[in-house]
Amino acid sequence: MRKPAGLERLYVDFDSFFASAEQHLQPHLRGRPIGVIPVDSEHTGLIAVSREAKALGIKRGAGVRDVRRQFPDFIFVNARHERYVQLHRTIVEVIDAVVPVKAVCSIDEVVCALLPSEQAEGLALGRRVKDAIATRIGSTLTCSVGLGPNDLLAKIAAEMHKPDGLAAIRPGDLPGPLLSLELTDIPGIARGNAARLARAGITDMAALWRLQPKAMRRLWGSVEGERMWMGLHGYTIERPETRRRMFGHGRVLPADWRHLGGAYAAARALLVKASRRMRRAGFSARALALWLTDRSSAGWYGEERFAPTWDDPSLLTALSRLFHHAEREDMRRSRSVHVTLHDLVPLQDIEKDLFGYTAEAQLKHRMEELSAIADRLNARHGQTLLHWGPLVDIPGGYAGAKIAFNRIPDAEDF
Repeated sequence: MRKPAGLERLYVDFDSFFASAEQHLQPHLRGRPIGVIPVDSEHTGLIAVSREAKALGIKRGAGVRDVRRQFPDFIFVNARHERYVQLHRTIVEVIDAVVPVKAVCSIDEVVCALLPSEQAEGLALGRRVKDAIATRIGSTLTCSVGLGPNDLLAKIAAEMHKPDGLAAIRPGDLPGPLLSLELTDIPGIARGNAARLARAGITDMAALWRLQPKAMRRLWGSVEGERMWMGLHGYTIERPETRRRMFGHGRVLPADWRHLGGAYAAARALLVKASRRMRRAGFSARALALWLTDRSSAGWYGEERFAPTWDDPSLLTALSRLFHHAEREDMRRSRSVHVTLHDLVPLQDIEKDLFGYTAEAQLKHRMEELSAIADRLNARHGQTLLHWGPLVDIPGGYAGAKIAFNRIPDAEDF
């Protein structure tokens, strides 16, 4: 932990990225209010909206039916995660050519580390980044750039003047620029945290600034509160590297798939995608979890545990057993389905079976070899040529890998 004296971080945060990406890729959408949806369904919500849509008062998360009722001619665009990932990689290359990228924080956010010789010209570097993106990619993809002594303050600076902003928070300025912000403007303070702070009498940034590190730790109930204090006060902290904990996929089901058979067909497709990712990352799993939720968000949860497993036939057999349990418990209608492989074990850590000559062990070994062959064949041809059981396309337009906040899929995930 140390306290920088200058602007050591440059944060790039793209504005309405998914919607701007679609306007960049489809010029006829530029200047028009559009919303990006995860699947083609009246029962879903917007995951991104363009600036023009925001000007109409439409926000991310709004329901498709509600928006269509109010604006009959509104344009809905199905998310194309693979195109956003391709665009993201081009963006990172462009930024890295101006100033080295320290870390990719999400699909639309990167942070760069400035050398001591670059810190005095931080704002000029920010303008160069914006100009390079406009020149080499296009003016439709705008970004907000923030500079600060650490990642947190640079990110806050980037968000202070969205869209298309450029701002810096210098160590000597603190706490001045922060005091006009709402608590929920601070990354890491969601409404739940804000409510907890309010119960403790902390209702504005001035009160938060006056707290001591240990008090922040108590309010957060973890070391994250103390890290938040240090970040806001200008200290820089290197976080420990996180370990992979799970591989999973989920999907809201189309209206005519909201029965046990439809949920099972969707879960099979989602599980195969998750297991393919897991194998490519070099892991096996000791547990498979299944969630089925209904309209009220209540539902059913089941879990199968087993010796470290990574082949599709074994995992699909475990999924079948879970659905038999769900059927016995009368979970006949489901709005969404989620599958997760967890309790991971690196493949190189799996101990060889002393009884590997048994027929059961040999069959499992053959299934593992066939799963690896299927992965290589499908990756080579860029489509699913070899699969286990019926190949089902889930209606609605998209059942591939999706971009999570802290994970950008590889090209092979699609």
